[in-house]
Amino acid sequence: MNKAKQKNQRLERRHKRVRAKVSGTEARPRLSVYRSVSHVYAQLINDEKGVTLVSAKDTEIKSGKNKTEKAFEVGKLLGSRAKEKGISEAVFDRGTFRYHGRVKSLAEGAREAGLKI
Repeated sequence: MNKAKQKNQRLERRHKRVRAKVSGTEARPRLSVYRSVSHVYAQLINDEKGVTLVSAKDTEIKSGKNKTEKAFEVGKLLGSRAKEKGISEAVFDRGTFRYHGRVKSLAEGAREAGLKI
């Protein structure tokens, strides 16, 4: 088995392990994070209805910052939008990503905006 296939299988196992433990509701939605090479995206999802309640991405942020700073701003933006909709807490879903770098920065930004994770 080649290394790329092993990596994909490892990521898939990690994703399934995380998703088995994390589920979002109306009162406490799931904060899902996706990190690409260039950008970071976050959404608050109600898994009971299969609906995205709030979303934010770094393309909405002005440039001039590094990726980690942009992720922090995305978290703050998501947190402020959640507050406007009356959402005060969420369950963090890191997906296949380890909790450090941009993923951690996004979570810290959401916490600073008042979202309880």
